[in-house]
Amino acid sequence: MSFLNKMFNSSDENESVSKVGWRPLSDLGQLNEIVSESTDKTVIVFKHSTRCGVSRMVLKQFENEFDLHEEVIPYFLDLLAHRNVSNEIASRFGVFHQSPQLIVIKNGNAVFNHSHSDINAKDLKRYI
Repeated sequence: MSFLNKMFNSSDENESVSKVGWRPLSDLGQLNEIVSESTDKTVIVFKHSTRCGVSRMVLKQFENEFDLHEEVIPYFLDLLAHRNVSNEIASRFGVFHQSPQLIVIKNGNAVFNHSHSDINAKDLKRYI
């Protein structure tokens, strides 16, 4: 039981989220900020379903591999709480909605996106 508690305990998840320095994405207006910021620095958006064990495992793996603190601006979207933002991301950046999903934005455009086990922090270096 201890193994499952560690894997699915939301307090562990919140603890690991802070390691990356995520900016919470919760408002449609922030998408304009993301577009603007992406002209100076690469922005990443991690779309996460808080009810999905696969999403949680992918998030933890991504955070363990992440070492691009100076190179990217990381945003975190709880898509269950902010589905309208997730829908607008799909529309605005021309990406099919998936969860979990990592989207890389440069110069206002999505230049890379992956979902599920294809999400890998090491792959980001190619798109920065």
